[in-house]
Amino acid sequence: MGILAWIVFGLIAGVIAKLVMPGKDPGGFIITILIGIGGALIGGFIGSALGFGSVTGFNFGSFVIAVLGAILLLVIYRIARR
Repeated sequence: MGILAWIVFGLIAGVIAKLVMPGKDPGGFIITILIGIGGALIGGFIGSALGFGSVTGFNFGSFVIAVLGAILLLVIYRIARR
């Protein structure tokens, strides 16, 4: 995927993750994109290590992996912030 595709993919995954886990998180457009991109990277790494696949483009499996990774990233952030 190109850089623009990663940004759009990260934005969508970050927004979905924030909607699934409402609460006090770092806000803003850029932070949401970074959470989504980081979630895609973390989810892809964990997913490929467990044999579920990786983030390979705009498809449903990659999207689910990215959102789950972004949710994991938000959980880690909230634990570290306490």
